[in-house]
Amino acid sequence: MLKVIIFILLLAMIVSLFTGLNFLFKDSGKPESRRVLWALGIRVGLAITVLGLIYFGLETGQLELSAPWHNRAG
Repeated sequence: MLKVIIFILLLAMIVSLFTGLNFLFKDSGKPESRRVLWALGIRVGLAITVLGLIYFGLETGQLELSAPWHNRAG
């Protein structure tokens, strides 16, 4: 279940990235518009949440490292 939540949050980050790009092009002539900053703030918040969930998953054993270089003898 934790992997699904992390995947959904990563998709939300991608949506936020393209939303910010859209706002950047639409609001280029409006210096008072803050929509790009809001999209950036949401993306940063989602990234912090994903990192926190990954840390939580590793600490509780719900996620485990399976990289080929992890636990290599030598």
